[in-house]
Amino acid sequence: MHGGFAAKQCVAHQRSALRPRLTFPCTTGNADDRIMKRLLLLTSAVAITATLAACGSSSGPARDASAPLVYVSSSRTPASIAACLKDRLPRVRTSQAGATTELAVGSDSNNSYFITLTPLNGSTTIKVMHPANAPADPPEEEMRFDIARCAT
Repeated sequence: MHGGFAAKQCVAHQRSALRPRLTFPCTTGNADDRIMKRLLLLTSAVAITATLAACGSSSGPARDASAPLVYVSSSRTPASIAACLKDRLPRVRTSQAGATTELAVGSDSNNSYFITLTPLNGSTTIKVMHPANAPADPPEEEMRFDIARCAT
C-alpha cells in the first residue's frame, strides 16, 4: 500500500518535468531575455521620442513663444544694458519688477520683443522673448547684434 503511493508520486513528478518552462520574464537571465529586454526598451524609447516629436512640431513658421530667442549672461549691470539697448533700438519702453528690469521693444499696440534683465550674483541674465505672431521690427539679426553689443 505504501509502495503504490510512492509510484504515483514519481509519475506525477515525471509529468511536471516534461512540461515546457516559461523563460520570459526570467530573473536569472539568459541571452534571449537580455535581447528581449533591450528590444522592449528600444521600442519604448522610439515610441516616446516619436510622440514628443509629433507634439513639439509646429504647424508653420511661427516661433514657439515659450522658447527664448536669446538667453545669455553679462557682467554688466541691468541699468547699463538697458541704457545701451535704449540707444540702439527704436521704441523701447522700460519698467521695473523688483530687481528685474523689463524692456518692451516695438509699437505700443504690438510689441516685437520682450527683454528681461535679471541681476544674479554680480552678473545680469538677459532673456529675449519674441511672441509667435509678433512682427520682427527690428529684424531678428539686428536684435541679436544689439544684444551682443550691449552685453559686452
